[in-house]
Amino acid sequence: MAAAQMTTAASSSVFLPSFEGLRPSTLKASSVSFRMGGGLTLGSTRGLVVKAAATVAPKYTTLKPLGDRVLVKIKAAEEKTTGGILLPSTAQSKPQGGEVVAVGDGRTIGQKKVDIGVKTGTPVVYSKYAGTEVEFNGSNHLLLKEDDIVGILETDDVKDLKPLNDRVLIKVVEAEQTTAGGLLLTQTTKEKPSIGTVIAVGPGPLDEEGHRKELTVCAGNTVLFSKYAGNDFKGSDGSDYIALRASDVMAVLP
Repeated sequence: MAAAQMTTAASSSVFLPSFEGLRPSTLKASSVSFRMGGGLTLGSTRGLVVKAAATVAPKYTTLKPLGDRVLVKIKAAEEKTTGGILLPSTAQSKPQGGEVVAVGDGRTIGQKKVDIGVKTGTPVVYSKYAGTEVEFNGSNHLLLKEDDIVGILETDDVKDLKPLNDRVLIKVVEAEQTTAGGLLLTQTTKEKPSIGTVIAVGPGPLDEEGHRKELTVCAGNTVLFSKYAGNDFKGSDGSDYIALRASDVMAVLP
């Protein structure tokens, strides 16, 4: 049977739908071929440009989040290492923090009206892949739900993070440097630790009536947590920290 083929022309542009006040994002593709019965063939992808953030037109000078949503101005990515080495854009880590610039009116749980737990001007840390990026007033912002905010961080040291809702901050134990037989482990062969000490806990999640439920762990507990959960951070003292939900803590170690 003859193979069916659909090929986009080099550097063709596809305009995504636009909405009132938002400029359309442009997707450019270069030499991409799809074959039925013959698999997927990709040519050169150097011309592939995807702009994920929506851009608010300059005529709109304010943006009001709805419900339990929060607008955060994203902190710029680090362009240099602590030693002063300039980082290329591909090596710069995605920012996980910023400043709250607008908040919604909150939400209703049961019969209780619950306000947003952070105020404008508050420096916060949020989940790495949460929210929708918005270019607003010439700066990059993130529109996300309040529950996606991990905690409040008023300093440059993650150990001072104040977790929100059901989040906990844990100082991770150092990875083993040697095996039980005394062999030195390299960075690639070291097992990622999943044990640490709880440094701070949030006030707890809201129940169906809008009341806080106390967490089952507290500061000072040594805990075993899910290995691939939460947000990883490096403290100013070189220690590793992780902020995750209390439900990702699996056990308390005596």
